[in-house]
Amino acid sequence: MEWRYATKKFDDQRNISKDDLDLLKKTFALTATSYGLQPLKLVVVTDKKVQEQLVAHSYGQKQVGQASALFVICSEQSIDAAFVENYFARVEEVRGTPTEVLAPFKKHLMENFITKPKEQLTLWASKQAYIALGNLLTACALHHLDSCPMEGFDPQGYDSVLGLTEKGLTATLVMPVGYRAADDFMASLAKVRRPVADVVIEVDQS
Repeated sequence: MEWRYATKKFDDQRNISKDDLDLLKKTFALTATSYGLQPLKLVVVTDKKVQEQLVAHSYGQKQVGQASALFVICSEQSIDAAFVENYFARVEEVRGTPTEVLAPFKKHLMENFITKPKEQLTLWASKQAYIALGNLLTACALHHLDSCPMEGFDPQGYDSVLGLTEKGLTATLVMPVGYRAADDFMASLAKVRRPVADVVIEVDQS
């Protein structure tokens, strides 16, 4: 956590390995989400021409084009009965849990999600994207891969360039991944954080 920072300039001559890419993909797939429903997909862009196109939809932030890979965390746009049904089918397949045991929880989720307005489901899915982003940032730091969490981009522009609407997705968060440039001035700056004592409240028996 001391080592990582929001990289502002990437070394565009260095690429991360396939093994590291696979590790980050698996991290995304294993991330915690509410109810375990995973209302997210990850688009991994390594085509430099596409990355350059997306710079224009990222308020000119150059790291989008410089990074070895660009991760786009997307929210599912249709979280309906079929989506929930597929989740429980996976639970039965992976865990062998009997249908009758799952039935009460399944009924609860079905009623919960089917009655919610689309705007509320979209907000819920976007919150899950932040959990995934946090896990990816930590995984990158543990493997000394540089990254930069980004909210500053035009989702509609990303959706258009990447054809996300046709896939039932919308871009929610962006994270360039690669290696910091030797002349990124941000790398040498002291980390500005509130002291632990100011951000942690302890409730104990003392």
